[in-house]
Amino acid sequence: MDSIERLTALFEKFPGIGPRQAQRFVQYLLRSSPALRRELLNAIQSLTRAVIQCPECMRYHSGKTKICAICSNPERDSQYLAVVASDADLLALEKSGTYKGRYFVLGGTISLASEKTDGLRIKQLLDSMPSRVKSGLKEIILAFPANPEGDATAVRIREECRDLRNPDIKVTMLGRGLSTGSELEYADPETIKSALESRR
Repeated sequence: MDSIERLTALFEKFPGIGPRQAQRFVQYLLRSSPALRRELLNAIQSLTRAVIQCPECMRYHSGKTKICAICSNPERDSQYLAVVASDADLLALEKSGTYKGRYFVLGGTISLASEKTDGLRIKQLLDSMPSRVKSGLKEIILAFPANPEGDATAVRIREECRDLRNPDIKVTMLGRGLSTGSELEYADPETIKSALESRR
C-alpha cells in the first residue's frame, strides 16, 4: 500500500467519512502548501502531547492541570450532573448557555445491534457517585441523542442509578425539544434550552 492509499484508508476510519470523501481529503493535502501539511502534522502531534482526559468528567482538554476548567470551576452547580455521550455533546450543552451544572462523558451510546457496553464508562460513573452525593448531587440528567441508541443507553443508566438506592437523587431525561433522531451536538442553543427545561 503506497502513502496515498494508506492516508485514504486512515481518513475512511473517521466517523461519517466514506471512500470518496477520504480521497478528496488526500487530494486536497497533495495540492496544499507544505506549510499547511506541516501545520496539520504539528496539530496532530500536539494532541498526544498537550491533550489530557479530565478524571472527573472524562472529557478531553488541553491545560496545565489534570482537572479541566469546567470541573475546577467553583461556580458550577454540584446539584446537577448531565451525563452525555460525547465531548461534542458536552460542548453543545455549554454553548446553549443554559446549563450550569457538572458533566460526565459516558464515551458513546449502547449499540442496539450488539447491546454491548464496551468502551462506555458506566463503572466510572457509578464509582463517582458517593463523592458527588457528598458534594450535594440532587439530579442526574441523561442528555443522550434523541434516537433508539440514546434511549437504550438512558434506560440502562437509569437502571444502574436505581441500584444506588438513593431516593434523594432524581434521574431525568432531556425533554423532546429535540426531534427524534437528532444528534445533540448539532442542535441549536434554543432547542437545547427547551430540551433542558422540559426534562422529565
